[in-house]
Amino acid sequence: MSVDACKLSIGDHLVRNNAFLAPMAGITDRPFRKLAERFGAGMVVSEMIASNALAVGNQDMARKLGRPGTLPHMVQLAGCEAEWMARGARIAHDAGADIIDINFGCPAKRVTNGYAGSALMRVPDHAMTLIDAVVKATPLPVTVKMRLGWDDDSLNAAEMARRAVDAGVKMITVHGRTRQQFYKGFARWDLVRAVVEAVDVPVVVNGDIIDLASAREALQQSGAAAVMLGRGAQGRPWAVAQIGAGLTGQAAPIAPQGAELAQLVAEHYQDMLIEYGTAVGLRAARKHLDWYVEGAGIVLDKPTRNAFLNSEDPDDVIRQIGTIFSSEQRAAA
Repeated sequence: MSVDACKLSIGDHLVRNNAFLAPMAGITDRPFRKLAERFGAGMVVSEMIASNALAVGNQDMARKLGRPGTLPHMVQLAGCEAEWMARGARIAHDAGADIIDINFGCPAKRVTNGYAGSALMRVPDHAMTLIDAVVKATPLPVTVKMRLGWDDDSLNAAEMARRAVDAGVKMITVHGRTRQQFYKGFARWDLVRAVVEAVDVPVVVNGDIIDLASAREALQQSGAAAVMLGRGAQGRPWAVAQIGAGLTGQAAPIAPQGAELAQLVAEHYQDMLIEYGTAVGLRAARKHLDWYVEGAGIVLDKPTRNAFLNSEDPDDVIRQIGTIFSSEQRAAA
């Protein structure tokens, strides 16, 4: 299937292009997703939301349900118990979600130790009970994000995907690593082809996709219908849209520079303070500020960098953003 000709749908939701922003805990919050959507990402996905915490009224989890814009609102749930997943799906539905994604892919120990995330690749029968619970709990389209398997001795993504689709899942995303790889080595996009061949719903390939060239190569090797960017979008909320436009032959948004970049970084920073409150927002924003500096190729000496990232005065940070990102000091090409 040609990506240029592909009109990808998730249930009844037509996606505007074939490049998605991956769910990343602590990163793809509403402010970041809002920017990625505004630049033109095909789809953005919420941070991973723990279904049990959401079901008992945890406000941090409820905040993650915030809709960033006008795209179909895709919410990712994680958990290991069918009852909590069903409750979480209903809460997400009532909060305005349009699509529910189930996390079978997170490799973090704090998640897998509780038999959630990619640990579910080790217990396919139990994993299917979670899918059944979510599909029955809400009329929304349900999707699944997974890895190739737990390790190289259990590359069971194709079989898991087939069973998931039989249970009603409308799209599968596969990160081209096993859980035991975490983020080491390289994503093996070619191994995602087995999933594409096993199901008749769209498959999205994920892992090590950072630009149009890597996106095209990932699609060629996997046969997938779309790509998903995670770490490649850090400090570059426009990157997903650039790839989506490139895949369909459209004009890509231009990465902001100088004063325009300064304005965008300041907007993102201020939106995070609104989202979290000043005390938490100051800390949550630091990694984004650092990624913006790195992505722009800006060279800061250690005292300047420390003063920028560790300032607890929002007005001072805004002033420094204007100075730093409007500067012509750049790393050598």
